[in-house]
Amino acid sequence: RLPVLPTPRGGRGYPALIGSTLRMFADEPVLRWRAALGALTFAPFSVLWTALVFLLSGPSYGWSEAAIGLLGLVGAAGSLAASTAGRLADRGLVQHVSGIGALLLLGSWGLLALAGGGGPWALAALLAGVIILDLAVQGVHISNQNLVYAVRPEARNRLNSAYMTSYFVGGAIGSALTSAVWGAAGWGGVCALGAALSAAGAVVWSAERL
Repeated sequence: RLPVLPTPRGGRGYPALIGSTLRMFADEPVLRWRAALGALTFAPFSVLWTALVFLLSGPSYGWSEAAIGLLGLVGAAGSLAASTAGRLADRGLVQHVSGIGALLLLGSWGLLALAGGGGPWALAALLAGVIILDLAVQGVHISNQNLVYAVRPEARNRLNSAYMTSYFVGGAIGSALTSAVWGAAGWGGVCALGAALSAAGAVVWSAERL
């Protein structure tokens, strides 16, 4: 029931726009690298936030749904990294931001692995791991956008579509894998999955640099 709008003069129809967006993966190596890194960054993010519900509602913690929801406020600390990462990227340190973020993301799973048993120390490790993971994800994401948007400023919308589609595909895969791994191996298996995906992201960043 949407109205039919005329194609802007000199513009492209929707199928042509989709096709040109997909072709950017073939034409722009920076987009390919950063789309892969974005997917491998958001996948472990989804692993954590999917599995947290299982962990915190289970016997180790026994939290209510309301308490679990409030934990999301801790994750909001990651948004503080966005402006800092953006400023550093503008100073030409975008690769440093990406690399540090990728390593912090991997390291965060060491803390999160300590959170499975419940108790005050486990909760402290969980909170620290959540904050570090969110800071890392935001830093890598902002640096990715900084590089991708600079490839072809006149095609920024299509570049954003290509990158963000890859980003959320990674997140969806991370969530799907988490459900299967939790059933088979519990919190330890989930942490191994998150660490493996994060390590793959660090490898992608290193390979791009080489």
